[in-house]
Amino acid sequence: MAVNKPSGDNARKGAVKKRTQLKNPLTKTSTKRNKTSGEFMAVKKTAKKFKGVRKEN
Repeated sequence: MAVNKPSGDNARKGAVKKRTQLKNPLTKTSTKRNKTSGEFMAVKKTAKKFKGVRKEN
């Protein structure tokens, strides 16, 4: 049986459920958005995706 690591080791298990990400077609970067308020939170500097954040369609 799998056991979660001790709390305080800054390890996340599973997806971040209150955030989504989408691809900016102009800059080709990923943008993270708060799912409840719709506020844009962060933009990646490279073309890589955010880890553990759901994609928007």
